[in-house]
Amino acid sequence: MDLNLTGKVAVITGGTAGIGEACVLAFLQEGCKVAVCGRSQEKLERLQSNLKAQGYGILIYKANVAKQQEIQGFAQKVHEHYGKIDIWINNAGIYHKAKLIEMSEDEWDTVIDSNLKSIFLGAQVAARHMRTGGGGVILNASSYAAVIPSSGGGAYGASKAAVSNLTRTLAAELAPYNIRVNGYIPGVIDTQMNEQRIAEQGAETRAQIALNRVGAAKEVAAAIVFLASEAASYVTGTDLEISGGKFAVQTPGDTWK
Repeated sequence: MDLNLTGKVAVITGGTAGIGEACVLAFLQEGCKVAVCGRSQEKLERLQSNLKAQGYGILIYKANVAKQQEIQGFAQKVHEHYGKIDIWINNAGIYHKAKLIEMSEDEWDTVIDSNLKSIFLGAQVAARHMRTGGGGVILNASSYAAVIPSSGGGAYGASKAAVSNLTRTLAAELAPYNIRVNGYIPGVIDTQMNEQRIAEQGAETRAQIALNRVGAAKEVAAAIVFLASEAASYVTGTDLEISGGKFAVQTPGDTWK
């Protein structure tokens, strides 16, 4: 299937590792021009160098996505460099494990700023560029924690549930400008963030998933590329679960016994 993405400008926040990094490569392979922001200049330059060795060039920019001035600066740099913004992926976020009763106000604020405020700011600045350029696609990172939260991850789950709600509102408000907005919900994906969990709870984790395996970052990236393409032209205001059928039934592991 020709996804007709050649020449499109794709912006990815938090694109130096995990799902974000997989998205960078996936969009490059589709012929897109790609811009990436992150908080570590070292990681950004390492990504740029690794991709250059594969024959790809990207625009990198150091920014804290929870700071309005910095995210606006990133968007402006992209527009100056590429002349437009077609796809904006709000991928950056953090996970902080703490029981709500023990969580400090600063910890709560950091999670909400990184996971929710950043989506608001990113979508806002992206939409302002897109509505004068004929439209575009905004994709927001939600989480399976928005479907079923986990004890010890209350702030994270609340932030991601809010992202899913925000996505629907954005989709309605931005539709007149030919801007589609969707979210994506990864399940347990083999990334550095989940490395310890998979090592310690691998069998238990797989038993919760209909496909009986954890996912790869490139599998999530492939679904995100689809959502960004015209193949998904009538898809907006929804979340796509990319979880291998996690809890598709109450006991998915039973079918593998």
